[in-house]
Amino acid sequence: MAQYVLRRLLAAIPTLFVVIAVAFMLIRFTPGGPFDEERVVPPDVERALIEAYNLDDPLVVQFFDYLGGLVRGDLGPSFRFEGRVGDLIVAALPYSLTIGLLAMLLALSVGIAVGSWAAIRKNSLLDRVVMAFAMTGISIPIFVIAPLLVLVFAVRLGWLPAAWSSSGGTAWLVLPVLALALPQIAYIARMTRASMIDVLASGYIRTARAQGLTTAEILRYHALKPAMLPVLSYLGPAIAAILTGSIVIETIFAIPGLGQLFVSGADARDYTLVLGVVAFYATLVMALNLVVDILYGFLDPRIRYR
Repeated sequence: MAQYVLRRLLAAIPTLFVVIAVAFMLIRFTPGGPFDEERVVPPDVERALIEAYNLDDPLVVQFFDYLGGLVRGDLGPSFRFEGRVGDLIVAALPYSLTIGLLAMLLALSVGIAVGSWAAIRKNSLLDRVVMAFAMTGISIPIFVIAPLLVLVFAVRLGWLPAAWSSSGGTAWLVLPVLALALPQIAYIARMTRASMIDVLASGYIRTARAQGLTTAEILRYHALKPAMLPVLSYLGPAIAAILTGSIVIETIFAIPGLGQLFVSGADARDYTLVLGVVAFYATLVMALNLVVDILYGFLDPRIRYR
């Protein structure tokens, strides 16, 4: 196991290098710069700013200087916001982690329960309703779901706040978490149903039924664990989808998380801020994918890591 983890960590280094290199080139070749504003900056002031941030160096030199700081854990200063990029990410991270974790927990609990229920009642009215919901949830993009939720529950009914509020409370979490979780509930429910149907048709399940076990006991002790293998495999892409979806959600609901920070940095052409968020997201996705692969081996004893 240790050798497998070490190989995965070593393989992640060139992947992270490519991601950062592509992001570096894209942000640098985007029109505009970090000091372009409606108010014209005097040429001598602009020149001093460029020299202070070493933006007059060749791109190759800037890139490897940035990599050197990244290796030391220094993401550099923000060009347009007060403070270091690392401090800005640390301040914004709790908001993104909160809505991301809650959305994933909601998607897993509801998706697995609904998918298993539909599999037990295969071809029934409930099964058809669940599959119709799943197809609808998969088809509607998140930037459509979120405004619809705001329109219904915040504007028309007035039950929930339409955006993040600094006054405290947790009511603002409901709509963004629900909007972020709904597509994943649909995917997980559909996947759980298909996997559970295959498992329930297995020979050892028929043996368990012949021994007089109830459906609840069969699900709990024999069917649920093997049926979760495809769902666990999907957790990697699901985590990536929730992370990228949070950019849209945080913008719509004005949540001061990493997604909002990324959008603000891109809009202001804040090179170091955009690169810092991209590097953090890429590292987080690769780390979580590694955790998912390790958990996969615990669920399926036939898998051996070498």
